[in-house]
Amino acid sequence: MPEPSIRAFTEPTDPPVRGFLHVPEIPNHHALVLTHGAGANAQSPLLIALAETFSAAGFTVLRCDLPYRQIRSFGPPGPADAARDRAGLRNAIAAMRKIISGPIFLGGHSYGGRQSSMLAAEEKDLAAGLLLLSYPLHPPRKPEQQRTQHLPDLHTPALFVHGTRDPFGTIAEIEQALKMIPAKTKLLAIEGAGHDLGFKGKAGREGLPRSVFSAFLHFTRYDSRTS
Repeated sequence: MPEPSIRAFTEPTDPPVRGFLHVPEIPNHHALVLTHGAGANAQSPLLIALAETFSAAGFTVLRCDLPYRQIRSFGPPGPADAARDRAGLRNAIAAMRKIISGPIFLGGHSYGGRQSSMLAAEEKDLAAGLLLLSYPLHPPRKPEQQRTQHLPDLHTPALFVHGTRDPFGTIAEIEQALKMIPAKTKLLAIEGAGHDLGFKGKAGREGLPRSVFSAFLHFTRYDSRTS
């Protein structure tokens, strides 16, 4: 069976879109924009594995570098980067709308997922659904610094994937946060995994992308907006 093709992708917007486009052999006219955590980039092994899994099933997937990462090769984003990073995600979705006729989903790992959810809360009809991997609910050992202010405004269906040993939030804390969201939500708990979702281990590399895709497929098929 022919494999999906992968090519570098750029769009000269402001901020620009830069990443890698996974084009399936037989597209299903659905798209997924994926982005990375604070210390990573679009070449994150987790993002690559997820993009390959989704594209093998017909999704056109863009894994992209957030604007702060396009400017700085290393280091985390600063507080002043967040609005521009969300603008970059908005531009990425707009770029995908030029080539995909069906629903476009948005997601990311940690910081990337948080910015995706904030953007969706700001613009309610921007994405058909969210895939939020290891949502950073609070800094490690600082549970009082909850990053939930925008959740009551989130009207986009969201699938959360979270490790049971993630220091950025316990499963109980995530479940409590999900109650704040008026949209349909689902939590996929990864037993024994930390903030990396256990992907560094062999079992995680082999099983995690399939588990995430299966949960995502069930979740979005249940939502009438993808039918």
